Amino acid sequence: MDEFDVIVIGTGSAACSAALRAAKGGLRVLAIEKSAKLGGTSAMSGSGVWIPANHIAAAEGVSDSKQEALDYLRAVQPPDWADKEGARHRAFVQNAPTMLKFLSDNTPIDFRLIDEPDPYVEASGGKKYGRMLSPMPLSRRLVGKYAGKMRRSTLPHLFTYQENVNLDLYHRPFHAIFKTWPKLVWRWLNNAGAQGTALMTGLIKGCLDAGVEFRLETRALGLVQDDSGRIVGVEVESKARRETITARRGVVIASGGFEWNKEMRERHFPGPLDRIGTPMSNEGDGQIMAEAVGAHLDNMDQANVYVCLPTRYEGKRYGLPINFLYEPHSIVVNRAAKRFVSEAHFNIGEALDARDETGAPVNLPCYLVGDHRFLQSSFPFRWYASYEPDWVKKADTIDELAAKLGLPAKELQESVDRWNSFCAKGKDEDFHRGEPAWERKKDGGNVRLYPIDKPPYVGLSVNRSIIGTKGGARTNEFAQVLRADGSIIPGLYAAGLAMANPIGTRAVGAGTTLGPNLTWGFISAETILRQNL
Repeated sequence: MDEFDVIVIGTGSAACSAALRAAKGGLRVLAIEKSAKLGGTSAMSGSGVWIPANHIAAAEGVSDSKQEALDYLRAVQPPDWADKEGARHRAFVQNAPTMLKFLSDNTPIDFRLIDEPDPYVEASGGKKYGRMLSPMPLSRRLVGKYAGKMRRSTLPHLFTYQENVNLDLYHRPFHAIFKTWPKLVWRWLNNAGAQGTALMTGLIKGCLDAGVEFRLETRALGLVQDDSGRIVGVEVESKARRETITARRGVVIASGGFEWNKEMRERHFPGPLDRIGTPMSNEGDGQIMAEAVGAHLDNMDQANVYVCLPTRYEGKRYGLPINFLYEPHSIVVNRAAKRFVSEAHFNIGEALDARDETGAPVNLPCYLVGDHRFLQSSFPFRWYASYEPDWVKKADTIDELAAKLGLPAKELQESVDRWNSFCAKGKDEDFHRGEPAWERKKDGGNVRLYPIDKPPYVGLSVNRSIIGTKGGARTNEFAQVLRADGSIIPGLYAAGLAMANPIGTRAVGAGTTLGPNLTWGFISAETILRQNL
């Protein structure tokens, strides 16, 4: 049997953070990857990383503290999460800055601050600048033989996160290319990418330098326990051959979400679903294995809920995560043809996914309704919409559009008329679109209230799209997996989207998936290193 100190299941950000910290601590580490590509969902991401009180911001003179970050989390998370997740929020805030400094010192990743505020900046502890970071471009050639094995993205990773924001790539793609073409050519010639490509290239390079072994196309089938119940290894399958690999110090489950497992997804997310924007290998293997050894699965109804444009990836129907819901001359309505949220709200996905007491969605199906000027606002929208020609419905009247969408015509006309009256006043009296600081930032400081009154009219479904479920094995503040009675399953740890994530559907910043994921991977390794066996 193969023997390692630590086995990490997965190769995304949480997995590689755990593997790197354990390896730098002197342990022999194996990271296994079910698919033929390294990097997981993180490699496909825009790579916004939310880390409060970090050393990079401090070097720029930005004032922040761990207590302010904790105050912010408490202020903006759902009320019933304060007690439930308080210990893990504190663990994240305490460890996140240390994790970032560790990655800066032990990988080639060049993190830079992003000029983006906390989305709830008005809340206690909110900050206008200093918590959002993203990596500068790195060449895939840094990882040698794995360069061709790095997972590609549907997002344009030739651009950095900040370039994407500053140049308004969604609305002005040709201008953005013209302004940056020398950089883009250099990156293309050097097989370099920014965003998730840079993050995962840097992490994997750091892991390789630290001696981490990677095995691709190796699926974890089950966890191995000794007579005391301790997790001591993983049963895997590779090339139709099964074997057991020993983990002397522990196993870290960091295998991602379960959104591509149809049965699990429909059980925890009933109702309409438009698209998925993550690797198709995210089938809930880690959650299933953890439950099989007695782990308590929690937060299974939480996810990164977003809107996605249709695209193709690896030859299949896919989702490209782009928020197009606050474009001019459009509103979003629910199945009753009523508006229910500001279209520019940072967590509009939470509103799309709102549930009743039985867990059933209360707003779905949902639709964007606008006039023809909505389609003129973005060439990329029209390009990607062409992947599903029947998605965008057109009509000469609101009544006709309502019939095509299956909405009550009278209520839809009332919603459009009410919106148009707000546009005339310059104020959204129902949901205050464009007024919070986050929305003003996204709208370039303008309150964009434009009427829907120039036919032809357009409508399209904007149901939930998922870019990562956030439920899984319940852990304590040390990333140790727990049973339903709160006892620890020795030798088993979970991080990232495979854990019951302490920041759920209500994100507290654009980088509050990757920031916590990296941190929980780091925490799991720190806990393993402290164990006396």
